[in-house]
Amino acid sequence: MREQFKDGVIINFTPTGMLPTKQMTPHVPVTPQEIIKDVLECAALGANVIHLHARDRNGEPTYKKDVYKEIILGIREKRSDLVIGVSCSGRNFAEFEKRAEVLELDDDAKPDMASLTLSSLNFNKIASVNSPEMIQRLAGRMLERNIKPELEVFDFGMINYASYLIRKELIKPPYYFNIILGNIACAQATPLHAGMMLNDLPEDSLVTLGGVGSYQYDINILGILFADGCRVGIEDNIYFDQRREKLSTNAQFVKRIVSHTLLLERKIASPGSIRKYLGFPSFAKV
Repeated sequence: MREQFKDGVIINFTPTGMLPTKQMTPHVPVTPQEIIKDVLECAALGANVIHLHARDRNGEPTYKKDVYKEIILGIREKRSDLVIGVSCSGRNFAEFEKRAEVLELDDDAKPDMASLTLSSLNFNKIASVNSPEMIQRLAGRMLERNIKPELEVFDFGMINYASYLIRKELIKPPYYFNIILGNIACAQATPLHAGMMLNDLPEDSLVTLGGVGSYQYDINILGILFADGCRVGIEDNIYFDQRREKLSTNAQFVKRIVSHTLLLERKIASPGSIRKYLGFPSFAKV
């Protein structure tokens, strides 16, 4: 069994994502101020790593760095200790220049991490296209900018591709992985699949486990027990209950997972300890 992060559980908080809309749930934060508010509320509850997506004025996903800048500075004004990651997703944007724009942020607006999905994959109704060339270009730009890839893994082969990028010296240790289970065309939300993927990770890795839809809760518990933590938030699931009858707020999701972490006699890692392990600088308050 792999050793867990000695300083405690990582709670990777994903407040918004690209799919949830106000029509689906009134609780999804889409404006910069709504996202900042949810992040600060959930950080006070125990979230320590933040995974951001930005939306434009119409509530649609955007790659624009100025929107990310407003969100990041708003968070760091109050909580400069949090680890902040941003999305470079290809689900809505195909061009490298758009996907990489957020990597150009500097100073206190510069993110600590940026998502790097390690292969193409199919969701229920849409594909996320990540060609080898795109993955390597994004990894190279993150390396140049000293932004750590948040390695997003949906299937077994994606971990192997991470090892390939390591051999090419496009990503450097320590590594940070999000393993996301339960997507219809990828690894499923079972202890067997989770365990096999955890076993394949390179040394010197931190990993959080997330589940798609109603699988989020079960996989979060596995993450607390056997990984370094979990990925939780409205990005992956909008319902609090397994019957999909009660919509959840982000705070309800985080509060529940924190209570379970303590019930399982594990402590919550401080953001500072995660920053130190991953080699991120300290930020003065903006």
